[in-house]
Amino acid sequence: MNYSHVYSGNPVDRGEKERRDDQWLADMAHDPTSKFLPLRDLNVLVTDHEGGCLCWVGTADLERLSVNASPVFLGLLDGISHFAVDISGQEKAVAELNEDNGYRFVDARSVTEILNGPDSGIVAQARAQINWHNRNGFCAICGGETFVKRGGQVRKCSKCETENYPRTDPVIIVVVSDGDRCLLGQSRRGRLSRTNTYSALAGFVDQGESIEEAVAREVMEEAGIQVGDVRYHSSQPWPFPSSLMIGCHADAATTEINFDEDEMNDVRWFTREEVSAALQGKNASLAVPQPIAIAHHLITAWVNEG
Repeated sequence: MNYSHVYSGNPVDRGEKERRDDQWLADMAHDPTSKFLPLRDLNVLVTDHEGGCLCWVGTADLERLSVNASPVFLGLLDGISHFAVDISGQEKAVAELNEDNGYRFVDARSVTEILNGPDSGIVAQARAQINWHNRNGFCAICGGETFVKRGGQVRKCSKCETENYPRTDPVIIVVVSDGDRCLLGQSRRGRLSRTNTYSALAGFVDQGESIEEAVAREVMEEAGIQVGDVRYHSSQPWPFPSSLMIGCHADAATTEINFDEDEMNDVRWFTREEVSAALQGKNASLAVPQPIAIAHHLITAWVNEG
């Protein structure tokens, strides 16, 4: 079964062949048919017209607004080149776009409340790529200044010529179950610790580690629980800053909780009845993540198994 999560379903053809042609990329960056998605401080421009959608501008708009930032090539959609452009700090452009009727910059989490699925996938790509470029202006090897290649898919060092590619950090997220109970927790680092919201356990995949090994390690580290069978469910791009959430279900091999108090605020077993009520907003003592998060869908899938 295929699952479509928020930030997935990106319809853009990322243009592998086109990225090899520097002249074509330069031409498209000035082509009047090309479309550009402005971002300011990683917030994306949207319009409230037609119920809410991403706001794409053209080359004439960029010229009128005196935008001098280098655009990042996202790819092709319906044969038209699409770019993201960071206008942070460009006061004229930011002011005019904010003052235009029906246009505003919205953070990448809140924007999913008004966008359709495919548009949220474009937001994930645009936000992650702009953020990566903002953080990698200098070479990690020699400290030399880097410059953009392949339309933004690579940054090359001007001194040692090392090529630096955007990275995606894999993160496992898992609902562990023991019959009609599932294991949910609150991380000390997250916002959930200030609420009654509990979520699936999660953590970064370590180097030289399989998904199954990462699930077993994270659950043991965070909850003190050993797991048996691990099953893949689905995945979700998560552009904060650039992760891939790998959703899994796992069977508990032990049940006594001994959670890491430095890492976790709390970890508990919850019954299927309790979690089902929470999903319906009918459990005053338990809430679960909203549908924007893959955790919501992992928990829902477990409830529906019963």
